[in-house]
Amino acid sequence: MRVVFWGTPEFAVESLRALVDSKHEVVAVITQPDKPKGRGQKLQPTPVKEFALSKGIPVYQPERLKDNGQIRDILKNLNPDISVVVAYGKIIPEDIIEIPKFKTINVHASLLPQYRGAAPIQRALMNGEEITGVCIMEIVKELDAGDVYECREINIEKEDDIITLHDKLAKEGAKLLIKVLEDIEKGTAKKTPQNHSKATYAKPIEKEEGKIDWNQSAESIFNKVRALKVWPKAFAIFRGEVIKITDADIIKCENSNNPGEILKADDKVGIVVATGKDCLLIKSIQFPNSKVISSQDAIRGYKIKEGEKFE
Repeated sequence: MRVVFWGTPEFAVESLRALVDSKHEVVAVITQPDKPKGRGQKLQPTPVKEFALSKGIPVYQPERLKDNGQIRDILKNLNPDISVVVAYGKIIPEDIIEIPKFKTINVHASLLPQYRGAAPIQRALMNGEEITGVCIMEIVKELDAGDVYECREINIEKEDDIITLHDKLAKEGAKLLIKVLEDIEKGTAKKTPQNHSKATYAKPIEKEEGKIDWNQSAESIFNKVRALKVWPKAFAIFRGEVIKITDADIIKCENSNNPGEILKADDKVGIVVATGKDCLLIKSIQFPNSKVISSQDAIRGYKIKEGEKFE
């Protein structure tokens, strides 16, 4: 089939790679405009654009889609059989969704109708889910509400964080996408309406959500640390400065009347902090203008002592 691919971040690259390696023809890629990054604020292409150009695929980067006659004409001239959307990052207007013969489908990183929206992987981790998955659905006007072709479940292991779970879901989504496309082409694909009464939403992550509340349980803080490991990172105030915690674990311990207090600072074990329930073992930490280091190195380098407190 002739495919137009819509996607922007690294998560989408896995599906685009699978399409390029399949019998289908990717006739164009549509991705977000280049954005300034780093200290020099130099314009950087999206991961999807970089991959597409390396494969010689035409790339389009419209600033807007609504009432955009030019992109609509481009799509009509391409005469695609189907559009595939993977984490594109913008709402696609209904008149564009309807252009391809088999319309437009989406790879979504949750078990729909749960976690519709922008941050399903982070929200599943933050909420302590043990199972998540990926679904292929038809795109409709309402956000992530279209009929579902097929889903695959994935276990969330205790060792998983946003990086590992992201990669698992990207790979599983790519495999499932190719299967569903084959079913659509053969005319054997079946769609199931979502139960909208059971829908939940995964709103975008905001920077302030990284702030740790030590009155919460160690489990809740642990889930925040692993969910926000890439951005914005879980953070707390220590010695009047914002420090980021990038890896942690849960330790069973007697509840303390002073959540946030460092109960142990052992350069062989790490930093153990009291919480509202159980204790948090900080495994890696980042001080301002510094790289991420182990908590053991932090104890030695910053002379961290028992009895000090995270605000």
